[in-house]
Amino acid sequence: MIRTVPRFVASAAACGLLLVGDLHAQTKPTVEQFMNVASPLELAVAGRADRVAWATYDRGMRNVYTAVAPLYKPVRVTAFLRDDGQDLGDIQLSDDGSVLVFVRGSSPNSQGWIANPTHEATGAERAIWAARTTGGSAWRIVEGGGPELSPDGRVVVYVKDGQIYRARVSQAVARDSMDRGLKPYIKQWGTQSGPRWSPDGSKLAFVSSRGDHSFIGVYDVATRKVVYVAPSVDCDMSPTWAPDSKRIAFVRRPGAPFGVQAPAGAGNAPARASGCAALYGFRFNQRSSDSARVSPGLTTSTFADGSNLRIMVADLGKLNADIASDAAVAIWHNAPQDSVFTNISSMLWGAGHLVFPLSPPRDEWDRYFSVSVAQPSAPVLLTTTDGFIEGATSAALSADGKTFYYATNAGDIERRHIWAVPVGGGTPKQLSAGAGVETAPRPLASGKHIGVLYFGAKQPASVALLPASGGAARLIYPTLPKDFPVAAHVVPQIVITRAPDGLEIHNQLFLPADLKPGEKRPAIVFVHGGPVRQMLPAYHYMQFYHWSYGINQWLASQGYIVLSVNYRLGVGYGRAFREAGQKGGRNGNAEYQDVLAGGRYLQSRPDVDAQRVGIWGLSYGGLLTAQALARNSDVFVAGVDMAGVHLWGSSLDTAAVAYKSSPISAIANWKSPVLLVQGDDDRNVAFSQTVGLVQLLRAHNVYHELIVIPDDTHESLLHSRWLYTWNRMGEFLKKYLWDRTVAGS
Repeated sequence: MIRTVPRFVASAAACGLLLVGDLHAQTKPTVEQFMNVASPLELAVAGRADRVAWATYDRGMRNVYTAVAPLYKPVRVTAFLRDDGQDLGDIQLSDDGSVLVFVRGSSPNSQGWIANPTHEATGAERAIWAARTTGGSAWRIVEGGGPELSPDGRVVVYVKDGQIYRARVSQAVARDSMDRGLKPYIKQWGTQSGPRWSPDGSKLAFVSSRGDHSFIGVYDVATRKVVYVAPSVDCDMSPTWAPDSKRIAFVRRPGAPFGVQAPAGAGNAPARASGCAALYGFRFNQRSSDSARVSPGLTTSTFADGSNLRIMVADLGKLNADIASDAAVAIWHNAPQDSVFTNISSMLWGAGHLVFPLSPPRDEWDRYFSVSVAQPSAPVLLTTTDGFIEGATSAALSADGKTFYYATNAGDIERRHIWAVPVGGGTPKQLSAGAGVETAPRPLASGKHIGVLYFGAKQPASVALLPASGGAARLIYPTLPKDFPVAAHVVPQIVITRAPDGLEIHNQLFLPADLKPGEKRPAIVFVHGGPVRQMLPAYHYMQFYHWSYGINQWLASQGYIVLSVNYRLGVGYGRAFREAGQKGGRNGNAEYQDVLAGGRYLQSRPDVDAQRVGIWGLSYGGLLTAQALARNSDVFVAGVDMAGVHLWGSSLDTAAVAYKSSPISAIANWKSPVLLVQGDDDRNVAFSQTVGLVQLLRAHNVYHELIVIPDDTHESLLHSRWLYTWNRMGEFLKKYLWDRTVAGS
């Protein structure tokens, strides 16, 4: 079954190009034109000033911009003006907005290696930098990542090797060995993580993980002493400060029973890896010898009242002793054998309420709840809207803590808009609407505006200000380049296909603006990665998918019909859709039927040449591209597989489900040419996946082309390489899809 949602209809005049004869012989927008626009993809705001800052990717140059009330004129505060592959992010502003910090350099891979895509002989580094928003040059503070800036902007702390380090935000050369990162600021037994400054900057809270239990530590800046809050045998985590800095809230879970503790060391020394990790997600190894047997108190643990989740609040006035055992009280706990309130991973302290996300079972959507601190009672559901809320970046509190803002697709399942609700509960109010997409709400200090990232069908990523009372967002950045091909964009149509098992699949269809009645064009399926992603009928809020949307527009401008498939396992359409892949991936490859349905839908269209359907994608999209070419070369006549998985696991047992679910299990049927692309410092998909596939393609005489990028990651860090890749992709598709050239000729 196929139906088209008539919300968006592509206009034949939208492109403004006059094309006759061979479409590829005419002047068309270049891929460089589609990629030459600056893309802001991260926002931060000051705590007590109406200032917003953002990271921008502009043709490989990554910089920080800022804008301040009342004019909100964008100003670049860094000067990294080369396409050097150095990533940039983790922006934080001081409360007064005068200082910002950020991280430059990639995250380390599993061996601790920082990506070095330009092959510098000295290697690359990941470092914390700072800049003044009033002007001047940015400066490097210290090697490291994950900065936590003090409210006054004078000090930054970060975690290294399980301890907390400090550096002063100063342009002067650090004389103190501590400020040079040579010794820890806070050194404690166990593994320290998650440092959080109190709002007044006088204290620092952190989690101290000890394997089978964990503590909340509080460091006093003035006295230079650490006190542990109500230490117990349990697992304390997620510290959250009260706005007045006088109290701290945290989550407490029961400690690890014997059945999930790691074996003790020699001489009964405490184990260094154990059950908090196994039970609640800390980074330790889980012992599994008794996992099949359930015995209360031995393999499972609860508190005395049968609960296993508590919200604790500590009065810091009682933290005046070495052991502050009575400093915290439980203001709420779940019920025995509670199946709804099973985990709290983070909290926000608003005006008299603690706000936290939850994934209730048997609920199609993730939710946010709040608990009153002064008058504790059952948690109140805040997000009564039925829609997807994608992670912590989609939620924020107003500066006064009274309002909870969130981005969701409630009421418009194909997009994201901003909603608001009082932290104590009430009816949510929709603040933005329309054909655009608004994400990443960042309320400004005065409460008048909310900084958001805005995206449109023809408008790339933009920084915008949304009135806190609701209305139209005002775009403040970027100014589109004169040669950016706005007129060459089309508005995607929403097309719904049905998989063979009956599941409805939402897709975006890009129809070339110059398509004439009676024409039959080549068509391309695009499959996103993840797979927990959702492509939208607009530019995307994630960088690679922002590019992907632009590339799909570029392909449409070249004359191709493009279908972007939101296959099962993805987000945005509810829990049942996301979990419809119980027989997906390595367990049966069920999601491939959605991709094949998309290909067959294109073949059924009167404006598509059924013998010229191709496919492309990266990561999980590369996996599905390989599936398509291996299983259905009769449908997909060419493909571009970027960093795809080709063998699930490592077993070569042809009877195993994982092997049968892998593309290589159908290698004998793979006839279509493929372009393979991958960097060999890929941190998401092992480069060996491409190495192994090429050996099979060679053995089966399957035509393939290769782009191997030494020292580059899952998504290339260099703009020049993306341009090379996109142009190679265009040439490949032109030759083997548009022209149907015999492979290898």
